[in-house]
Amino acid sequence: MSDEKFDLVVVGAGIVGLAHALMGARRGWRVAVVERDRRCVGASIRNFGFITVTGQGAGDTWRRAFRSAQVWAEVAPAAGIAVLQRGLWVAAKRPAAAAVLEAFRATEMGERCELLGPQAAAERAPMLRADAAALYSPHELRVESREAIPRLAAWLAEAHGVQFFNGEAVLHAEPGRVSTASHDFEAERVVLCPGTDLTGPAQWWLPSSLRLSKLQMLRLMPETPVRLPAPVMADLSLVRYTGYAALPESRPLLAQLQQECGESLANGIHLIAVQSADGSLVVGDSHHEDASPDPFASERVDELIVQHLHEALHLPPCRVVERWTGVYPTGHSADALIEAPAPGLRVVLVTSGTGASTAFGIAEEVVSGW
Repeated sequence: MSDEKFDLVVVGAGIVGLAHALMGARRGWRVAVVERDRRCVGASIRNFGFITVTGQGAGDTWRRAFRSAQVWAEVAPAAGIAVLQRGLWVAAKRPAAAAVLEAFRATEMGERCELLGPQAAAERAPMLRADAAALYSPHELRVESREAIPRLAAWLAEAHGVQFFNGEAVLHAEPGRVSTASHDFEAERVVLCPGTDLTGPAQWWLPSSLRLSKLQMLRLMPETPVRLPAPVMADLSLVRYTGYAALPESRPLLAQLQQECGESLANGIHLIAVQSADGSLVVGDSHHEDASPDPFASERVDELIVQHLHEALHLPPCRVVERWTGVYPTGHSADALIEAPAPGLRVVLVTSGTGASTAFGIAEEVVSGW
């Protein structure tokens, strides 16, 4: 065993852990990140890389997402992370969906968002199938997660001196000390960011209600090149994302969708489509909760996702070039769990699949509280 002393030890090198490492480094602290895997293979790279602000739940989640987007905009160019898309289009197919967008636009969270009719939307974004209306938000940005997360970690090491200990499972964690099979880390501050590891060293401070949500995603390559000007959502998103779904106007839309898209709702499907540098589209997703989700993807669920994609966008035929499943923790009353079991110990877990969108804002709050 070798002893290492730091000002801050972060357990977990997903986006939540890296966000805390950044905020600690910005304070001039000596920071270590301890990660059980040799490289990031979990939820932080199995997503859209879409830093979503508009549609997040009112209050803490929206505020943290707004702040996180600002931090991403600062960090990405410094770390050599390409921002592939900016903004968000929400294409409303149904009049009931247009009513939700109109109500959202009138809220504080709708500031700087634009509500357009079908013709104006077609002129601005010809690929959209916005039969009833479209909302454009300028707040979002999109990175390629599988490239951005390792690049962010490398930059933290290169530019901020953060030390990474990969391939080291934490056996014990307590205020002031974190132990692996080969190291004892001493630190005035310890942050446990367990991600999907609900039975690891953070389990003592996690509620028993937590479960995992499995999601299915695809990468599609259009037969002829297309350009998606910004990430896209559609009607199903308006009854899933809390910022829309909490509005009274969402209830008639939900009733209509239950009649028309019951199978999709039962599989937790809502549409997000983003575009990568090679022209491919990353599309998803679905949601199935379980204490231990199985690793198998349903072809029928993929078919439904692709169907909703073509309902929202004018696209040529596309071929599937990649499929995968993601997973994130859920089952908490709030979108994030932040526990302070002791003055020098924090447990931080995003329980809503919004880690990429809110982690920097959460970490800034946690670190500033010390």
